[in-house]
Amino acid sequence: MRTLAVSLAALCLPAFATERIDLQTETAIPRSGNLYGIGVGVLPATSGSDELKAMVLPVIQASYGERFYINALRAGVWLADSDDRRVRFGLAADARFGWKAEDGRRTRGMDDRDFAVDIGPALRWQTDYGTFNAQWGFDAGSASKGQSAQLQFVRAIIRGPRLRLNGLLGVTWNDGRMNDYYFGVSAREATPDRPAYRAGAGTQLQAGINGAWPMGNQGSLLFGLMATRLGSAQADSPIVETRIQPLAYAGYGWTF
Repeated sequence: MRTLAVSLAALCLPAFATERIDLQTETAIPRSGNLYGIGVGVLPATSGSDELKAMVLPVIQASYGERFYINALRAGVWLADSDDRRVRFGLAADARFGWKAEDGRRTRGMDDRDFAVDIGPALRWQTDYGTFNAQWGFDAGSASKGQSAQLQFVRAIIRGPRLRLNGLLGVTWNDGRMNDYYFGVSAREATPDRPAYRAGAGTQLQAGINGAWPMGNQGSLLFGLMATRLGSAQADSPIVETRIQPLAYAGYGWTF
């Protein structure tokens, strides 16, 4: 789901800087090299589900030549910078999860929703008060063929000698095709208890925290917690059980 892709990017991206600059408004880990590890994410089983599932996810934070980067489930390239590198513009590709219909009480008997990749321009503006991230993306495959846009603000809460904690707020707009693919019910999928539903365009809100706790010379415990409030176009779907969608992540990474 695009909701989950955006949430995972929000949890992982601000925690690890993709470039070695002095600004510390979004960097949970002062890096001296690339970071690799493994983690576990807990997320809704299907769109709007109140059941959760766990997934093993990679922890990857690598940059090449200060331009190309891989950050958790996102890969991208910075194409243009301001002189002080507070403003960066580039292209990014995000993994977006689908779901298996059998995993949800209200989706059994429906078609599965496929994994996809969103590609589009990305902008980052680092200020003394926090970091603004903006991104537009479209489904580069044949799943929803939809598009979405996100605006996010990240601010440091704790910058102690060990614990480093960020807070983040975000809003995401999905077009009708994106929402309908993940939250809609086609006529063929409809049942007496699950009427057909066509989801239109709408927005969803996110709020969360992420951070890191150093462990050993090269390692760090990484964590994040996000809550997404579905918009009306999504929440009114007959497959949605709860409007608030949680996402939690914990992992361990080593810097090399």
